[in-house]
Amino acid sequence: MKTVEQYREAFLDHLNSKLFVKEPRNLYEPMRYILQLGGKRLRPILTLIATDLFDADYHKALNAAMAIEMFHNFSLVHDDIMDKASLRRGETTVHKKWNTNIAILSGDAMLVKAYQLLDDYPTEVFSLLTKILSRTALQVCEGQQWDMDFETQTEVSIPDYLQMIRYKTAVLIGAALQMGVIIANASPENQMPIYIFGEELGLAFQLQDDYLDAFGDESFGKRIGGDIIENKKTILYLTALKLADEQQRKTLLQHYATAEDSQQKINSVKALFEATGATTAVRQEIEHTTRRALSALTELTISDEKRHYLKEFALKLMDRKV
Repeated sequence: MKTVEQYREAFLDHLNSKLFVKEPRNLYEPMRYILQLGGKRLRPILTLIATDLFDADYHKALNAAMAIEMFHNFSLVHDDIMDKASLRRGETTVHKKWNTNIAILSGDAMLVKAYQLLDDYPTEVFSLLTKILSRTALQVCEGQQWDMDFETQTEVSIPDYLQMIRYKTAVLIGAALQMGVIIANASPENQMPIYIFGEELGLAFQLQDDYLDAFGDESFGKRIGGDIIENKKTILYLTALKLADEQQRKTLLQHYATAEDSQQKINSVKALFEATGATTAVRQEIEHTTRRALSALTELTISDEKRHYLKEFALKLMDRKV
């Protein structure tokens, strides 16, 4: 197995070799722009790792890894339009840098490119990969629709919220790993355990994002409490509502009924999260979800050394302050 950084470098080399601008420039330049903005490259790295786990040449998975990254960024371009976001990874979003019509069309082209990147795989492998990508793409769309629906709903249940983030975020991580196993021509029995590992890890990662938005480390320049200012119904908010007494619930709902942008609002809501026990409950849920991810590794037919590699990868991914 390689280091995570070695897989990342291999992927970035492949990505850069594929990125070129042709006519019409207003279609292809935004595609190159969003793909070069950076990010963790978590999903394509996992595709390469999964292929390497089963003693196949991970370079064979580079096109599939790029397809996953292409689809992920397609979804980000469209999400930014729907959210009216101005920044993505600290830079101007595509629809702000160009315009909404260009962003929509470039995003659509990225989705097409994601499928084209799978064309060179053998017919049977191609069929399995496209089936996974199609299933996952529809789930991501469903998750995004639920997310938008929740913005206008007064009440959102915790199970519904977990389903939303599972579809919007976690399933693509599971798919990235499953595609790597298929390219390695590993035993089909390995596909579901590694998919579950990825999906549960993705769910834990997103829950931790919610938590860190309120209780993360400010030293990295991220504004703490942004979700509170935007009145987002995160796992902390929903858990606090569930655990709150009548007065706490009333106060929390009042805070989320205003467009106030102040440190006082952030501090008051965070205090409610702590007083209701929501912070403890959410941390426990993150731990339980991470354990579910790790337990799936026991079903993989790989060496203990490789199992340990995946476990360490997961634990390092979750050991963050921002």
